[in-house]
Amino acid sequence: MLSHNIDISFKRIQQLAVPALIAGIAEPVLSSTDAAVVGNIAENSVEALAAVGIVGSFLSMLIWILGQTRSAISTIISQNLGAGKLEDIKVLPAQAIYFNIILSIIVLGSTYFFVKEIFMLLNAKGLVLSLSIDYYNIRVWGFPLTLFTFAVFGIFRGLQNTFWPMIVAIIGASLNIGLDFMLVYGIDGIVEPMGVKGAAWASLAAQAVMAILALVLLLIKTDVSLKLRLPLHPEIKRLISMSLNLFIRSFSLNVALVLAVREATAISDETVAAHTIAANIWLFTAFFIDGYGAAGNLLSGRLLGAKDYPNLWLLTKRVVKYNLVVAVFLMIICAILYKPMGLLFSNDDAVLTVFYGVFFMVIVMQPINAIAFTLDSIFKGLGEMGWLRNTLLVATFIGFVPVLYISKYTGWGILGIWCAFIVWMLFRAGMLIYFYKKKYYPLAIK
Repeated sequence: MLSHNIDISFKRIQQLAVPALIAGIAEPVLSSTDAAVVGNIAENSVEALAAVGIVGSFLSMLIWILGQTRSAISTIISQNLGAGKLEDIKVLPAQAIYFNIILSIIVLGSTYFFVKEIFMLLNAKGLVLSLSIDYYNIRVWGFPLTLFTFAVFGIFRGLQNTFWPMIVAIIGASLNIGLDFMLVYGIDGIVEPMGVKGAAWASLAAQAVMAILALVLLLIKTDVSLKLRLPLHPEIKRLISMSLNLFIRSFSLNVALVLAVREATAISDETVAAHTIAANIWLFTAFFIDGYGAAGNLLSGRLLGAKDYPNLWLLTKRVVKYNLVVAVFLMIICAILYKPMGLLFSNDDAVLTVFYGVFFMVIVMQPINAIAFTLDSIFKGLGEMGWLRNTLLVATFIGFVPVLYISKYTGWGILGIWCAFIVWMLFRAGMLIYFYKKKYYPLAIK
């Protein structure tokens, strides 16, 4: 029997999942649009696409690591909402937002002056290195804006509202697409073509608009105050603890992503360009799947706060099932659009040949991704950040890294890189299934 207090019906899950899905793909849309547009410029398209891929992987690493405070904020708010104690944490959101802003400034300052060395470590050289630096030096200023937006999204999600983050994301992504075409290619007699720099300015403008909209909506659609009040709320300790575990988790996650880019770059410019296309599609599908994961995240935290374990198990089964359907749908779409997807990002025959030789691996991963990402989101809602940390550490350093370097020395090329990704996702899905059955399933059947 469903809880009378917390609705986990199909309709309610759709109400949370669909807007969360659209909001979730905003960041990969920014990177994917940049990649697709610069990959089709008239000159140096391979090097431009490689540069966007290298910088995109590095910026995604920073955003994913520090953006995890969004999940921590959402978890704490949703659990207190479920327990009927929302009024007790009214000073926490402002403290969390300022915490995010300070973190972003520290990280920006620590990377900005070493950008050349960072990209050289990723095997960028020559024109690719020069374009990477140009692209990064503009896009990096959107980093604090994105973390602020993420924190606001976390507040809305904790309050079980995914609609307004969706609106912000739609506006930001639409603006980015329009500006990309305008600034990268130029408009005759009006705007000079700016190439890679134009893509960076387009993303920065979109991130600024999203941050402003998020701020306005937070002030007019919620009772949350941005006035910083002391002393620090007791829950700030749990917020920092959760965030620290998620930082370590995301660092491990991005070790895999960055090592993949590094090894692809070491093979050839065409290989890293093809890997950039595959990775952008993979990330896009991951965030697509994460829509239902977000619904599971929000509702699981609220159910845990209410100690409603039977419905927590029912919710988990439902959301996993829905996401497996989504995964099959994505597989069919990708298979039908196998050739057009490559042409969307590049017109270089050498790049497309490499991409078409590996894209099938991105497709077959989708059901594994569905299980792993869904449980990952539910575990965030439950506050199980320690287990999420351990899962990524094991998956990365016992699963991904050994397969990556074995494949390198056996000459598997880009196929070896994506074999490592498949092993990585199998570890992630398997460990989360094991822990859920060990801890939460027994509580549900008591």
